[in-house]
Amino acid sequence: MTVIPKHTFLTDLERSHGHKLRRYLAARMRNASADVPDLVQEVFLRLLRLDDHEAIRNSQAYLFTVASHVLHQHALRRAPTESADPTDIASELERAGIDPAIQLEIEQQYEHIGRGLLRESPRAYTTLILHRCHDLSLQEISERLGVSYSMAKKYLAKALYYIERQLEQAREEP
Repeated sequence: MTVIPKHTFLTDLERSHGHKLRRYLAARMRNASADVPDLVQEVFLRLLRLDDHEAIRNSQAYLFTVASHVLHQHALRRAPTESADPTDIASELERAGIDPAIQLEIEQQYEHIGRGLLRESPRAYTTLILHRCHDLSLQEISERLGVSYSMAKKYLAKALYYIERQLEQAREEP
């Protein structure tokens, strides 16, 4: 088995899907001309931080999943604080004036949990993202994934349970 260096993997990914990625981001942005290049850069920086890029089975799907996360975080940063969801941790940290280094550590912990969930159950991960980030109902998710409503509900429950377990483990560590 040939090992592909990370920079070659990223170059090939940008070459084959970069244009689609820019269109995807631009279609979801208000100020596309100013923000898209920064978001594309953030997507590839996150991919560059991957420990095991060879474990990715579908690089295009993974690329757009990362892009979806980047868009979500970008939207949270841009949203006015008075209309922010009070249960949203990122907004709360920003409003509380938490040290940016701590904010980064928390964001990295969430990314780590997200990657773990994606490895454990890609369907549960997708369901969570579609429900929480794209505000789709379970019925819409079931139709999009081609599963029953009850299965979509089980995927969401599995994702939430996984996250709860991970957060509990993180609290127990010294």
